[in-house]
Amino acid sequence: MTAPDPWTALRRHTLARIALGRTGASLPTAEWLRFAEAHALARDAVHTPLDVPALVAALRQHGIEPAVVASAAADRATYLRRPDLGRRLAEASAAALQPGPGGLAVVLADGLSARATQAHALPLLLALRAHLEAAGDALGAVAVSTQARVALGDEVGERVGAGAVLVLIGERPGLSSPDSLGAYLTWAPRRGRRDAERNCVSNIRPEGQSPAQAAARLAWLLGAARRLGATGVALKDESEAGGPVAVIDGTDDAPARLPGQSGG
Repeated sequence: MTAPDPWTALRRHTLARIALGRTGASLPTAEWLRFAEAHALARDAVHTPLDVPALVAALRQHGIEPAVVASAAADRATYLRRPDLGRRLAEASAAALQPGPGGLAVVLADGLSARATQAHALPLLLALRAHLEAAGDALGAVAVSTQARVALGDEVGERVGAGAVLVLIGERPGLSSPDSLGAYLTWAPRRGRRDAERNCVSNIRPEGQSPAQAAARLAWLLGAARRLGATGVALKDESEAGGPVAVIDGTDDAPARLPGQSGG
């Protein structure tokens, strides 16, 4: 009698590729096929373009009028070969941005997985807006960007006069996560900011951190950044130090407040 493989029971706890079994010295055919499918999904995530008109239309349905901008990378092939071009605006986009209401600017960017941005950026933004409104605050300028890297938000935030910028961007896809969204918060954005000056909330997707959970964490980080006057290594995420943060999905009639927030 063959003893059960103890790894098999662990598979239900993770999407990681463990306990795959074997046939002789190789993987079973079914696992090879699943690997090939995951690899294809990851490649598709990188190369599938963001549906900008659909995203803009969805934002407008919720009363958000975004600017549409592009990076200096003219196409996807250039974007993948030249990360530096994805970190700055195209000249026409830079010229079109005007100073806005200040506050928090938000950039919805394709990054390396437009699929993630298409699916998860709007639910996250709406949940975050509910947190801001609960604190007597409001969203600032919103932009949708293509061929974008995280640092593009620094220039966007600087040009619209934002006090902080949040970049919602598709993360590099893995073999079990082709639709993971990352959220990067930078205080006092300006060109030349370093990654050490940002806070990141990552793995935002159904199998990871939900948009509502991520929005609660980002709302806490934004409030802490205001008090500290900085983000990045100077700001530690202690959002759950006093217990779970309030989670708002952006649809409640009477959203809960975060600990320490007032109605303004």
